[in-house]
Amino acid sequence: MTDTPLNPEPSSIPDAVSEPKRRYSIQLVWIIPIVAAIIGLSLAVKSFMDRGETITITFKTGEGMEAGKTEIKYKDVQIGEVKVLAIASDRSHVVVTAEISKDARGLLVKDTKFWVVRARISGGNVSGLGTLIGGSYIGVEAGTSAEGLDTFTGLEAPPAISLDIPGRQFTLHASDAGSLDTNSPIFYRRMQVGQVIATELDRDGKGVTIKVFIRAPFDQYVKTNSSFWHASGVDLTLNASGVKINTESMVSILLGGISFQTPQGRIEATPAPSNSAFTLFATREEALRNAETVQTFLLVFKESVRGLQVGAPVDLRGVTVGEVTKIDVSLDSRNQEISIPVEIQLYPERLRGQYRNELQQVTPTDSRVLLDTLVAHGFRAEVKSGNLLTGQLYVALDFFPKVKHSKINWSTTPPRFPTAPGSMDQLQKKLIQIVQKIENMPLEELAGDARKTIQSLDTTLKSAEKLLKNVDGTVVPEARAALIEARKTLGGASQALAGDGALQLDLRETMREVGRAAQSLRVLSDYLEQHPESLIRGKREDKP
Repeated sequence: MTDTPLNPEPSSIPDAVSEPKRRYSIQLVWIIPIVAAIIGLSLAVKSFMDRGETITITFKTGEGMEAGKTEIKYKDVQIGEVKVLAIASDRSHVVVTAEISKDARGLLVKDTKFWVVRARISGGNVSGLGTLIGGSYIGVEAGTSAEGLDTFTGLEAPPAISLDIPGRQFTLHASDAGSLDTNSPIFYRRMQVGQVIATELDRDGKGVTIKVFIRAPFDQYVKTNSSFWHASGVDLTLNASGVKINTESMVSILLGGISFQTPQGRIEATPAPSNSAFTLFATREEALRNAETVQTFLLVFKESVRGLQVGAPVDLRGVTVGEVTKIDVSLDSRNQEISIPVEIQLYPERLRGQYRNELQQVTPTDSRVLLDTLVAHGFRAEVKSGNLLTGQLYVALDFFPKVKHSKINWSTTPPRFPTAPGSMDQLQKKLIQIVQKIENMPLEELAGDARKTIQSLDTTLKSAEKLLKNVDGTVVPEARAALIEARKTLGGASQALAGDGALQLDLRETMREVGRAAQSLRVLSDYLEQHPESLIRGKREDKP
């Protein structure tokens, strides 16, 4: 065994040579998994990129909805789908988790509305009949807010008016809703121009707030001084003018409704802005009354006003110019008189309607001057009967030329308007006067004289009866003999005047002789007319 030296010489150590890098080749078996991974990754990226927005919507119930099947539609185009239905932790509502496509992300703003579309019958409208076959779905109405949101509270009923319908909304305040409901119609001159979109009770519980929508172009007729009133059902009125039945349409009878109007003859008002508030009155008359200038007056009547009621019209020759608002009783113990104070509301603009085009609006000063002038010429108020069937009365204004001079007492509140005795009161007074005259007549003396006259007449009748008996006993037989003789005489005359009687034959012969004599006289007169000289010379002889 040969020993190796511990320190070899450098020259004896071999040089290191680098080996070239080995090339690895991919096996064919790995190609398929790699391609599959690439495809899967691209699909995942695409799915991530196409992933929509996840939102939650709360509803009171999950009626008509089913996870994985219920669609979300905007304008009947599917934009999403319900993924999960769950009950809230407090069990008060249902939480719907849905996915909205990325193209519809712009719809997810603060005032966007969601509701379940199903078959409904509300306010005379039938909607969602297509869901009976295709199933319910969630409808969407896009909002206009710029603030995004992913949690929404769903509506239990679809919105009454879509935001893309042109028009304006207004707010009405009333003491009660009457028969109004969502979708109740709104009329202008008996044309349906809008509808009720919501009704809610005021927070204080003393009234209701009604949201209405008026479609364009009819919304331009809602002015700042327009008046709204209930047009629901049938308005049956029985007053001094008789029986009056008023209704807007058959739809308003069944579903209720609202009408509005702008007073005419005033300064042209500007259109009301959106969400303007108005008062909803119970009747058309009440609405129009509140739209006019009103002056309150006090009338004092001495006669009975039985049949006069609050609300009775104040009439000027057939035109209603006011109404009765209060009836009271005043006792004057000093003078021992009873008077009836009646408070009325007068509409002075109606007294000078012919000047509206010139003055446009009547000021209080103009009304006062006008009324003072009318009263100075005998303008008074009186109570008249308006309906003989019901006995109802009304206050009539007219001129009474023979009344005493008077004027309006403007110093009292309200001012006192002069009155005249009613026609019924005057008739009663005349009847009383006639009765009093009859009572003052000496009826007992007249009755005694009449009794004496009757007794005298009775004596006269008895004497006449005796005379008739005497005539019947003596005069009648003699009259009968005279009649017999007269009959004989007439018989002889009849025989003499008969056609074959001697008198008639002699008369005929005499008439013939008279006729021949008349003919001879005619011939003589003709001859004398031709030969007047014959009266002196005589008739000439005829030559042979």
